[in-house]
Amino acid sequence: MPPAGTTIRIRVRMSARAIDEPHRVSSQLELLFDLTFVVAVAVVTAQFAHSVAGGHGLAGLVPFLQVFFAIWWAWMNFTWFASSYDTDDVAYRLLTMVQMAGVLVLAAGVPAAAGHSDYGIVTLGYLVMRTALVAQWLRAGFEDPASRRTALRYAAGISLVQVGWLLRFVLAATGALPSSIELPSFACLVVLELAVPRWAERDRATNWHPHHIAERYGLFTIILLGESVLAASRGVEAALESGRISGPFIVIAVSSLVLLFALWWLYFLVQAGEGLSDRRHRSYLWGYGHYGIFAALAALGAGLEVAVEQSGHGVVAAPSALGYAVAIPVFAYLALLWAVQVLVVAEPVINPAAVLGGATAILPLPLMAPRIGVAAVVASIAGICAVLVAVTILGNARVAGGTPRSASLADDPQMS
Repeated sequence: MPPAGTTIRIRVRMSARAIDEPHRVSSQLELLFDLTFVVAVAVVTAQFAHSVAGGHGLAGLVPFLQVFFAIWWAWMNFTWFASSYDTDDVAYRLLTMVQMAGVLVLAAGVPAAAGHSDYGIVTLGYLVMRTALVAQWLRAGFEDPASRRTALRYAAGISLVQVGWLLRFVLAATGALPSSIELPSFACLVVLELAVPRWAERDRATNWHPHHIAERYGLFTIILLGESVLAASRGVEAALESGRISGPFIVIAVSSLVLLFALWWLYFLVQAGEGLSDRRHRSYLWGYGHYGIFAALAALGAGLEVAVEQSGHGVVAAPSALGYAVAIPVFAYLALLWAVQVLVVAEPVINPAAVLGGATAILPLPLMAPRIGVAAVVASIAGICAVLVAVTILGNARVAGGTPRSASLADDPQMS
């Protein structure tokens, strides 16, 4: 017999969980699942940083976005499935662990994909993840008659698109796919991937939990911010190895932390759980819009790593290119964050005029990098974001009490 208070679930019939289940939070298995993505994101960020430092950031951007899409899409698919059908029994745990193994395989193939356009290992890792997810959907279809049509549609749609990915890889590897068609074919398959959930849930939607989904996205945001801290620390390590601690080094290091703190603050000004509960029909746009937010944070980590590194020793990239490696991700993050928050709140928390003003001020800054230095550009971007946080908090403060609207974790029913 297991010890008192211990529950061992050998098998639990898979059925849709309640959308209003109280105190629904991330499970220990989901947190372990996220750790494997920490590795994948760290690898893809490091590879993109090498591209930026080598002066070919634009050339490395497409492989970065392609691999990051595979990472994000696999994470998102599991997250929404788990929100609806998490049984936490032995079969569910084992299939989830297979997906984790696929993530690690994918991460191992990132250097070859970024450096030599060899997507063999990445494709294999993605295949492992998707195969395990198909098995989960098939189980849901057989054990939950009410949602069988939706679950089987998911399994069929994911399988068909996966065949498309494998066919594209084989054709590219054998030279049968012209290089001019590789990117358009990738885009077509991405569109098909994004269309599967909408098609599968056309007749019956899955029972995802709005507060659970909001928490999961928040946790992944924190992971990506942590990756930016890790990337910046790699830049600090590289700069310290040169044996020179300069003023620009200190400015960039401090400014990077201020910038990341500001971006974290802006994201968590809105607790999206209530908004998703009231506006479930906007969940597709809200969820898909996070690809740009997450990719921007990952790209920012690469930009900050190289910016810190160049303060200790020279890099090939021009100062303006390093400035844009920070400015463009921050601009994309701010714009997309405002867009997804508007989808789930009655009143915008971040003033669009403030976002436009901040973006207008941020984008031209890299052009001045050759004259004022990369450190001054990064410090200016961090300062603008800090001002945006202050303006947003003050603009949403209640007259009575002076507490920011939607800014307190205590306002979230999941935290009360």
